[in-house]
Amino acid sequence: MNGPIRRLAIGIYAAFMALLLGVTWVQVIRADELKLDARNPRPALTLRGKERGIMVTVDGTVVARSVQEENSRDFLREYPEGPTFAHVVGYSSYLVGQSGLEASYSQQLRSRRDLTISDIIAVIFGADLAPRNLELTLDARIQRAAAEALGDLTGAVVVMDPKTGAVLASYSNPSFDPALLAGDEASTNWERLLADPNRPLNDRATRELYAPGSTFKVVVAAAAIDTEVAAASTLFADPLAFQLPGSTATISNFDGRACGDGNTVRLDRAFIRSCNTVFADLAIQVGAPTIGLTADGMGWNRVLDFPWQIPAAVFRTEDLSLDAAALGQSGIGERDVRATPLHMAMVAATVANDGVTP
Repeated sequence: MNGPIRRLAIGIYAAFMALLLGVTWVQVIRADELKLDARNPRPALTLRGKERGIMVTVDGTVVARSVQEENSRDFLREYPEGPTFAHVVGYSSYLVGQSGLEASYSQQLRSRRDLTISDIIAVIFGADLAPRNLELTLDARIQRAAAEALGDLTGAVVVMDPKTGAVLASYSNPSFDPALLAGDEASTNWERLLADPNRPLNDRATRELYAPGSTFKVVVAAAAIDTEVAAASTLFADPLAFQLPGSTATISNFDGRACGDGNTVRLDRAFIRSCNTVFADLAIQVGAPTIGLTADGMGWNRVLDFPWQIPAAVFRTEDLSLDAAALGQSGIGERDVRATPLHMAMVAATVANDGVTP
């Protein structure tokens, strides 16, 4: 074999090996990851007309089920509670994919009676092909109460059992009817929902970060008490406005008044009154590293264990260590602090559970 032919053969062999490695990487190593990728339409196409397991709340309310269509072998996905459970239960559509628990537990909920190769292998090893049902920790009574309390306001409500961490309610408003995305008109309805300026598809309870505001004072108070920088009875100055160090900006209380007699106020009283002036001062006294450690202990700056990935809460310890004014603003839950409503419910549950994160 002369030189050019040898080099050509080596090139063809190298290309073949690269192709083989690429196929192995995609079809074996990354198979599960790509199969579950929301951008992959192939799994969704297998959903058309297929039976799926029911979802039922802890109090026995069915929130998702498959109903066989008249004069057909196909099934249609129904959501009896409509918009009330839309974001947490999600939707399952062969046209626009899946979301929420429908996506997270799709493998358990789906029927495996199509007898694909993987299904046949599963049967050989004793698997049951029938769709499985899913019992939720959600309580329909609490979920409905959350939706009613929020009314027409834009926002979210999360209710959690402080002992177990079970989510009893998770409601986001504006909402939508997931049944709109279950049938043959799903694509049209999807485009309409995407174009809605109120963003009804957005799950504000678990997928969006907000400045937590005064709820973050729980973290600042915990950091101060744990490190003995302050106690419940510690007295703080009680001005109408707190001057941020190195800045011309000031922080005032919500109603523009002092939290006590205008001279001094106890920390516990300042906490009850949600006193901005005291907590801006306290945050600076405690320091960003200490608050950061307490926040990290309550789940900040890491991804929490949840059926779907939620954005990590943010407390910028390093940046705030260099800027006392920004730290004062962050001490009242503004500036460089972000968290989801779900995360702040977990913080409240930690307090109710004697300092143990559920």
